[in-house]
Amino acid sequence: MSAIQNVYCVGRNYRLHAEELGNEVPSSPMIFLKPSHAAVPFTNDALVLPTDKGEIHYEAELVVRIGRDYEAGLSAEQLVDGVALGIDFTLRDVQSVLKQKGHPWTAAKGFKNSAPLTSFVPFPGTEGWLNNEFTLLKNGEQVQLGRTTNMIFSLETILTHIGENYGLSAGDIIFTGTPEGVGPVAAGDTFELTYAGESVGTCQIAQ
Repeated sequence: MSAIQNVYCVGRNYRLHAEELGNEVPSSPMIFLKPSHAAVPFTNDALVLPTDKGEIHYEAELVVRIGRDYEAGLSAEQLVDGVALGIDFTLRDVQSVLKQKGHPWTAAKGFKNSAPLTSFVPFPGTEGWLNNEFTLLKNGEQVQLGRTTNMIFSLETILTHIGENYGLSAGDIIFTGTPEGVGPVAAGDTFELTYAGESVGTCQIAQ
């Protein structure tokens, strides 16, 4: 996998996902970061996760890669050069404690291997972005179905918000949010991601 710079993530970008966890629906993009070390290839090799730290949840997401430095007024077609799928693995019990204390989410979201990614393919353009859907299968059964038309914040809104407030440069990636259907992970589980009806990667959680 080529060098990744910043890993931005959009929280609660699907209304039904926010509701399933009992969270308020945000009025502006909710952005958090993962360390670049969290991003690893989404492969058949056993993925090691910290299963000794409470319940872990899967969150499948579309991921975009930035191809040039942000400038105000640039369109998604000008800024984004690739799209992939990934899983934002989350230590849910740890996150609940952090939220109660008002602490940052890094311990729950930024651990090693928490952001496995499929290979990037060329960005299909805004129309193509809106016309495709993605799924996550857990042990052969579909558990998540995402459509970009159901995002609370559009890709253009996300790019502008991050670019203006935090900056965007070539090599940055953005996890654009997860749909409803998140759930627990167990050792030995197999996950498969599909995009536009085609399988794009599988991985297994280490025993």
